[in-house]
Formats: sequence, C-alpha cells, structure tokens
Amino acid sequence: MTKELKGFHVLLITLAAFGTIIAVNVVMAINAIGSFPGIEVRSAYVASQHFEADRAAQQALGWTIDLDLSDDRLTLRMRDADGQAVQPRLLDLMLRRPTHQMSDQHPRLRPEGDGVWVSQVDLATGNWNADLFAESRDGTSFRLRLPLHVKE
Repeated sequence: MTKELKGFHVLLITLAAFGTIIAVNVVMAINAIGSFPGIEVRSAYVASQHFEADRAAQQALGWTIDLDLSDDRLTLRMRDADGQAVQPRLLDLMLRRPTHQMSDQHPRLRPEGDGVWVSQVDLATGNWNADLFAESRDGTSFRLRLPLHVKE
C-alpha cells in the first residue's frame, strides 16, 4: 500500500530543504566573518595619496629579497642592485596565514652576516604570507609580501 503525497508533505520537504540551505549559509558566513584578518590600513584614501612616491622610493633602493624555508629554518637574504649585502636600520618579519590570524608568527631574526638573517619557525603545512618591513639607513621604507608554501 502506498501513501499519498499531500500538500502538507511537500511543504515539509520544501521547508526542510531551504532550512538546511539557510543554516549552512549562516554557519559559513559566521566562520568567514570570524576568521577575516582585518584591514590592511586605517584609511585606503590616505594610503593611496602616498602610494606612488613610496613605491618609487622603494624601487630606487633596488633591493632583492630571497626567503627560504627548509627543515624549520627560515633564511632571509637581502641584496642591493649591485649584489652587495643590505644592512637595514630596521627589519621586521611577520608570518601570516592568508585566511585568518590564529596562526600568525613573529619570528625573531638573527643576523648571520653578509645580509643573511635566520630564524627557527614551526609552520603548519599550507600557504603562508611573509610580510617583510625594513627601513634603509636613509629612512626609506621597504615593504614586501612574499608567498610561502610549506609542504609536509
């Protein structure tokens, strides 16, 4: 004996389907908002007013950066346009996940001489961003974001 499909049953099936979709969307939205790393600058307009001049000054330095990770040892090399070691007045590195701030690390860089700095880090597998900030001896700011992929 088969049961008849009535309007009440169709209503329940429709409500259950849309209820599931809405519940999943709410959970995903809450997780997306909760894991968003935040803003890059306080005012994009103010930052844009100096962007071209800052970029030109940074490019005039002619610095090249090489970042290497092997066996939990992070190695940072800085060279100028002539291939000479760079000794910045200030140097800061922040390791961040592209999607959230929970794993952010601020490694302590130790100079190893000849424009090389090293640090021991413990990074989980996956994609990371290395945000480098340095300041030259003449006060020119240098900012660079380097992608870093950690394999198992």
